[in-house]
Amino acid sequence: MHRYSFPHTPIANPDAIVGGGHHDKYRFTVLADGLLRYEWADDHQFEDRASVLAIHRRLPVPDFRVKENDHTLEIITARFHLSYDKRAFTPDGLTAVIKGQYGPHVSLWRYGMHTHGSNLGGTARTLDEANGRVPLEPGVMSRQGFTTLDDSRSMLFDNRQWVATRLPGEDRVDGYLFAYGHDYRQAIQAFYLLSGPQPLLPRWALGNWWSRYYAYTADGYLSLMDQFRARGIPLSVAVLDMDWHLVHDERVKKAGVTGWTGYTWNKELFPNPQAFLAALHDRNLRVALNDHPADGVQSFEDPYEEMAVALNHDTSMGDPIAFDITNKAFLDAFFDVLHRRFEDEGLDLWWVDWQQGKHSRIPGIDPLWMLNHYHFLDSALNNKRPLTFSRYAGPGSHRYPIGFSGDTVVSWDSLHFQPEFTATASNIGFGWWSHDIGGHFHGEKSDEMLIRWVQYGVFSPVLRLHSSDNIFSIKEPWNLDPPYEQIMTKYLKIRHRLLPYLYTMNVRAAVDGLPLVQPMYWDYPEYEEAYNVPNQYLFGSELIVAPITTPQDPKSQRAQVRAWLPPGRYVDIFTGVVYDGDRRIGINRELKDFPVFAREGAIVPLDSAPDLQNGCLDPIILELLVVVGADGSSELVEDDGTGQYTDHIAFRRTPLSFHQKTGELHIGPTSGRDIPPPSREWNVRFLGYSFADNIQVEVGGNKEFIRGEHVSNGILVKLGSHPGNERLIVRLAADPCLAVSQPASPIVKFLRSAQIELDLKDSIRAIVESSKPRLVRIGELHTLGMHSSVLDPVLELLLADSRDELAPPSSEIGFVVVEEA
Repeated sequence: MHRYSFPHTPIANPDAIVGGGHHDKYRFTVLADGLLRYEWADDHQFEDRASVLAIHRRLPVPDFRVKENDHTLEIITARFHLSYDKRAFTPDGLTAVIKGQYGPHVSLWRYGMHTHGSNLGGTARTLDEANGRVPLEPGVMSRQGFTTLDDSRSMLFDNRQWVATRLPGEDRVDGYLFAYGHDYRQAIQAFYLLSGPQPLLPRWALGNWWSRYYAYTADGYLSLMDQFRARGIPLSVAVLDMDWHLVHDERVKKAGVTGWTGYTWNKELFPNPQAFLAALHDRNLRVALNDHPADGVQSFEDPYEEMAVALNHDTSMGDPIAFDITNKAFLDAFFDVLHRRFEDEGLDLWWVDWQQGKHSRIPGIDPLWMLNHYHFLDSALNNKRPLTFSRYAGPGSHRYPIGFSGDTVVSWDSLHFQPEFTATASNIGFGWWSHDIGGHFHGEKSDEMLIRWVQYGVFSPVLRLHSSDNIFSIKEPWNLDPPYEQIMTKYLKIRHRLLPYLYTMNVRAAVDGLPLVQPMYWDYPEYEEAYNVPNQYLFGSELIVAPITTPQDPKSQRAQVRAWLPPGRYVDIFTGVVYDGDRRIGINRELKDFPVFAREGAIVPLDSAPDLQNGCLDPIILELLVVVGADGSSELVEDDGTGQYTDHIAFRRTPLSFHQKTGELHIGPTSGRDIPPPSREWNVRFLGYSFADNIQVEVGGNKEFIRGEHVSNGILVKLGSHPGNERLIVRLAADPCLAVSQPASPIVKFLRSAQIELDLKDSIRAIVESSKPRLVRIGELHTLGMHSSVLDPVLELLLADSRDELAPPSSEIGFVVVEEA
């Protein structure tokens, strides 16, 4: 049966095992040069079944040596040196030296030691009712260079791939040592080898999701979707919360149940459910329904009789059918009867809303784990690309995306924590969190906070607008005042323009084991600054995001985020301003701006269609954001959107590369088994670049010179339509350089909106426009005694690019809307 079948190879290669003989109470398995499994069993019975954490232990055997005598055992790999006294595990008798320098002294693991102080954190089961920071479970990396995961109590799978509990015995130990030093990517990739990869998400999951806890009617919901379309705001997923089923019906009250669980369409709201779902599909939307399964199936529910037959349940007294996910017969009926009827009507995705804790009728079996695991397998029926939407259940949950983080309080504190929470989750391999963008309930109404939340959502794994059943909780852009409406609309469009990049990173996550969002220290582990900007993160291979999560200052009309730019040079993709890196910096932005940086050599593919449609269709016009100054390579990856992920899926790949010495950008040719390369229109936006003349385009040996168009963040070059099986070459001048921004103009622009004294504005302008050395001007600005909220934006612009002021001047650079043609 499909739902009991999943790839797993739990029995390790015998050549990787040390100990574990008939008389041994210990067993070690060298799974990789930095990954060791350590077990203790008083009864000599060791565990070879798959656990929810560890489903693949049969890995290639790494190089290692064993030194052993009657009393001691040593295991030596390229990354660690383990010493063991062959007695019960103790901090004195079981240790490992981690090779490398990860602190002031030797990096030494002792069995049983707590590593939480240096552990860089993982994630949490839920953010329900969170108003800011919550405690995080550990991840698989730490600044000490090692960490452990205890797998001694987790759920198992038997040889029929059904759930099982651990063997009895409180003294059993089943743990994993990750000893990868500061090679954080290798640590997470080893974790994926052990625990299985992130699956490939369907393309439609990466667009804008609409959700609200609200009693919609069918006509009202379709009208709402049409309003989004009429305003040019693309969506991809339509979510229905609770009220699609019976909630306040008299039958619910008579049964004495909560109404949270339900499997009968509310016909007063949805008189023809199948036609309603078809109408959403006609609008190119996927549909999700909320399911709180804990109360089982009541006698008044439409599927009750059919469920009773499947389970041989006595209906004579109208007794409810209890939820029991640990009963295989119930689980079969749960999917084949209860859920399949809605899927046959057109449902695409279940939102599994489990809030009842970790206990089931079998001690040690977490019902959330079972819901996630079997939902995911069942969703692959008919070779569909599998997907779930549920809460995190613990290490290994990355196999069942997408994560629903829960009902957060509407507050700046909640927003401020979410970027860090999302980035840190990658330390336990969980790369696809979906938050309630804008917050769920309580808190305060702030249109400014909503805009900042939406901007963050655009640059997060999954953007899902959601809120509670409160008439004052507004997420429809057109119900905001015009300035807020315009900004929110613009960013929701940007999300769909990012789809070519997002889908490429989705493939990268599934194939290469690299989550979309990563903490800064993954790239810069030896820079202290990388650990001190927890809200800043790498967004795919090409971008750095520093979210604004605090309100703006009333004087400057700007909000600030303290950021760190790594070594190199960077361009703000929205403003085009060039920044020198290797420094801490205060980033100040008005509400319409959001700090996203691309390094030299970055190439980011975007959808450049003038009219964005619902769904997540392949683009007909592509635009590349390109930053000169260094060699760079990327690619555009697509597929036909069908089928489950395998190593042989028919990806269509378009290589993209920039060659700094010759100033050449190469596009294509596109290749891909069984997928013909399309003919497409291409545009290139050279960010932070100012020379528009003498740009040569070569296709199939034919060359022509064209002139680029000056736009507010660089130069736009329109290449026209070309077949995908040809290589396009765009040639700039040899060894092109980023423009040196002239600060006077953007500073004057800032001063126009600043709410400060007019005389002070004149004084600032006189200083920044003078020809005095930069350090002199900085000193004079400080003597004005202005508030830091005003001084900081001036200094940011004055010092953005600290290169020689005699360098060639750039064109004036200001704010840009990414989706402009």
